[in-house]
Amino acid sequence: MVRIGIFGATGYTGYELVKLLNSHAQAELVFATSRQNAGQRLSELYPCPYDLTLVAPEEAALDEVDVAFLCLPHGESMPVVQEVRAAGVKAIDLSADFRLRDVAVYESWYKKTHVAPDLLSQAVFGLTEVYRAQVAETNLLAKPGCYPTGVLLSLYPLVHHLRSPRVIVDAKSGVSGAGRKLSLTTHFVEVNEDFKPYSVVRAHRHLSEMEQELHAWGAKEARVTFSPHLLPVDRGILSTVYVTMEPGWSVARLLEAFRAQYAGEPFIHILPAGQMASLAHVVHTNRCAISVAEAGEDDFIVVSAIDNLLKGASGQALQNMNLMFGLDETMGLPV
Repeated sequence: MVRIGIFGATGYTGYELVKLLNSHAQAELVFATSRQNAGQRLSELYPCPYDLTLVAPEEAALDEVDVAFLCLPHGESMPVVQEVRAAGVKAIDLSADFRLRDVAVYESWYKKTHVAPDLLSQAVFGLTEVYRAQVAETNLLAKPGCYPTGVLLSLYPLVHHLRSPRVIVDAKSGVSGAGRKLSLTTHFVEVNEDFKPYSVVRAHRHLSEMEQELHAWGAKEARVTFSPHLLPVDRGILSTVYVTMEPGWSVARLLEAFRAQYAGEPFIHILPAGQMASLAHVVHTNRCAISVAEAGEDDFIVVSAIDNLLKGASGQALQNMNLMFGLDETMGLPV
């Protein structure tokens, strides 16, 4: 039995984790923290059956757990991860604090001083289908961002065959991707019956993760043009990725490359030619659906769909936890 603690259990990702762990055969949830709602039950904050009493972060019993999930805002995870690792407990961080390997890059994009740079070299970027062996051995896992998860899974089998270093990503996310904290832009009246881009002109911080991994995979000159959009739906991310391949590629060859790369992957769904990935393929699951279409001479469109709260957040984090403890990778996860 894996003993688990959650820091920040009242946000969407924390609550999603509680739900997943409740059906996990080898998980015991020991504590869940909330700074603002300590002393309350989770069932008082969400319409749910989980009468879990929330504790203040400083009351978290680290000596009673094997792993801690950190569902905290960017910048707030660093000192908590330091405490968790000092206690000899494995850490799975759902923020961006340990995703970027270069301190200067992190501080440039997130406008925060990194207070735990010594831990960056220990962190594994938890894109499970790419770094499975490293995930299984790590004590500090940095869960990838939601947008990079779908985009990078769309590019990994192709990265060594791109003719152009320019990759265009047009992505759309459900409103839950903005988190539970109230803001004007995510009010129902502001979002409903509307559809709009945001953080364009190289402004979205997930761009740094995409380019970091593409460069690490050998595409040293890769440059991503990223346009995120806000969809008037609760959950899901649809990413349309435009690439120019070396001569000789076709839809059939691309699909063959995807199927070969992801053979046996329980959460990757490669759609046949003529079908396109949609949110309906993936919402409320830990799947990533991928489809391919031709756009012109050597130009192709790869579309990926994920549930931003599952494969893009809590589901992928739990998938990684399963690997870190030698469990069935799919345990507790909706396929």
